[in-house]
Amino acid sequence: MAIRLGDVAPDFTAESTQGTIELHKWIGNNWCIFFSHPKDYTPVCTTELGRVANLKQEFDKRNVKVVALSVDPLDSHKGWINDINETQNCSVNYPIIADPERKIANTYDMIHPNALDNLTVRTVFVIGPDKKVKLTLTYPA
Repeated sequence: MAIRLGDVAPDFTAESTQGTIELHKWIGNNWCIFFSHPKDYTPVCTTELGRVANLKQEFDKRNVKVVALSVDPLDSHKGWINDINETQNCSVNYPIIADPERKIANTYDMIHPNALDNLTVRTVFVIGPDKKVKLTLTYPA
């Protein structure tokens, strides 16, 4: 079932580069930008995640927490962060969720039926402090 504007964002518990995250608890009274990327170590994803890291102060000023997700394993994310930091002159300072079993990606409809079933497409959710979805955006990998 598709997640629609105004729906409560499905809660989940997952492992990330910053430890275990329980989404609703982690969001707290903040806004959240929850986004997926297709694959670790890819050029466009590297620049996108680096840019988000460089904007972290601006997100903090607005009480916005940022979290990323892909179906890559946690070890891949951790190694890739070093690459992002080096090539994008940043410090990845937000969690990246590992979803190798694609449970969260499937719940959030991040795997497009006409795309490869082992990659998430680029999907963004803006979630309000009330845990309701305020915006969804999907664009090609």
